[in-house]
Order: sequence, then structure tokens, then C-alpha cells
Amino acid sequence: MASLREAEQRRLALTAKYADPLLIEKIMSRHFWQGQTEEQLRDSLGHPYDIDERVLKTKSKQIWKYHPMGRNRFGLRITLENGLVVGWDDKT
Repeated sequence: MASLREAEQRRLALTAKYADPLLIEKIMSRHFWQGQTEEQLRDSLGHPYDIDERVLKTKSKQIWKYHPMGRNRFGLRITLENGLVVGWDDKT
């Protein structure tokens, strides 16, 4: 019962934030996609375990790491460029 209430509260908060029912469904289902913003990714999957960041001349590149599987091994790595998801490596 408490988790159902938490899900309803989360949905209400996301509705106030995004106002797009399709986007909210994707986030509630913990999906990620190309073009997703950092904020949407954080709302979808939560804070990453670790972030590698490189700042280049024309762009910034981050790799968000989820699901640690050992020393510097992760089940999911999501690559962002200039704050948008551009790809991922999913080993889960």
C-alpha cells in the first residue's frame, strides 16, 4: 500500500514537472532513450553510481554508470553529450 502511494506521489510530481503523459509513462517505467535530458534520465533511473566526465573543445561528454558488478564494472553505462543521451551499453 505504501509503495502504491509513493508511485502516485511520484506520478503527481512528474506531472507537475513535465505535463506530458507519454513522457511521464516512460519515466515511471524506468525507460531511457536517445535525446533524453540529464534531468529526465535522473528522474527515470535515479542517481548514477558513478559519472565519468570529459570536457572537449566542442562538447562535454559524460558516462553515467549504473548497476555495479565488480571493480569498475557496471551493468549499464549511458553516454551523454552536451546533456543529452546519445547511447548506452547494457550488460544486464
